[in-house]
Amino acid sequence: MLKKLGNIKAITQKRESRPAPPGQYVTDKFPVLSYEDTPKIDLTTWRFRVFGLVEKEVSWSWQEFMALPQAAITRDFHCVTQWTRLDNLWEGIPFREVARRVQPKPEAKYVMVHCYGGYTTNLPLDVLMEEDVLFAYQHDGKPLEPDHGGPMRLVVPSRYGWKSAKWVNGLELMAEDDPGFWERLGYHTNADPWKEERFQFS
Repeated sequence: MLKKLGNIKAITQKRESRPAPPGQYVTDKFPVLSYEDTPKIDLTTWRFRVFGLVEKEVSWSWQEFMALPQAAITRDFHCVTQWTRLDNLWEGIPFREVARRVQPKPEAKYVMVHCYGGYTTNLPLDVLMEEDVLFAYQHDGKPLEPDHGGPMRLVVPSRYGWKSAKWVNGLELMAEDDPGFWERLGYHTNADPWKEERFQFS
């Protein structure tokens, strides 16, 4: 369901008949889970680079990136450690707006997400092109806290939370799939919570 919210497009969520995917429990808390310490990021030097199989490589400053069209989405967040937090309000820049400006080449099928601190995760380009995927800088009406990925994190509602990478600073478009940090350690490449795709071999 789509509706206008000022100059921000708002995307609301229709509640499923069951509140969470199989194997998940619902919590009001938002646990902090990171593989490394929270980085200190200076917005005056922050950059977001998109490169690889694109017609136009770009490197945005924070001010330039914030000038792109924005959206608000309400979505559930599913962590692979089995908790689900319902009805999160995220505000940010849709992935589609980024793709529109860089123009992926026809052979681009996958994306490696790069982050401050060295974290990476891989996703099919068509998953990132889903309407509700965005680069969020606000959560539940407040600036995104550093421990939760601030100043900006990727949000991919249709996948487990490790695909919603924190502290994003780059996208690399690729023709072939390549595993990211957790995927190299055995986590599932696709990570669909409704299929319980937690680990590659389970």
